[in-house]
Amino acid sequence: MNRKEKKAAKEKASTRQLIGINGITDYSLVTGYGRLVFFMIKPTNISVLSDASIGARIYALMNVLKGIAEIEMLCLNSRENFEDNKIFLHQRVDAEQNPVIRKLLEQDMANLDRMQVQMATAREFLIIIRLREEKESDVLPYLSRIEKSLKDQGFTARRANEADIKRLLGVYFEQNVTTEKYENFDGERWVILND
Repeated sequence: MNRKEKKAAKEKASTRQLIGINGITDYSLVTGYGRLVFFMIKPTNISVLSDASIGARIYALMNVLKGIAEIEMLCLNSRENFEDNKIFLHQRVDAEQNPVIRKLLEQDMANLDRMQVQMATAREFLIIIRLREEKESDVLPYLSRIEKSLKDQGFTARRANEADIKRLLGVYFEQNVTTEKYENFDGERWVILND
């Protein structure tokens, strides 16, 4: 394949192909490097825990990590990032001549700062299991054992479903945390059947 053909093939590739996703099942993300199963961990507010409690949580996580060889971890922001908006407002304040408008822009910046502080703890923690050659009949019992292990160690965890996985991809690749329904195919929302 020459350079032109490669470029044409890349331009015709779907978003999933470009980021290496072969498909999404009801419990996993299918890639060329295996299926990824996500366990969503509800975070604990450690700022209110004693040193002994924090040590116990670390020890519990260590026990989970020791028991599962294929484990990967991921932490995502689950809320909007306002940095670009704040930079824009700062530039507008610097360029604005009207003191009333300038004051309004400064209030907008302060409001964005408050919102970002309130959402600063909005993180999602994920444990990822990469399945490679496992038989389909062994997968669900294996995943159930992992989920039970997490719960036995005191973590509030659940396996991500298809909608959760789509939302995680939206947050990870697009920083989009406001969309409620993600498309199965690029441009799906624009297709009008029987038209």
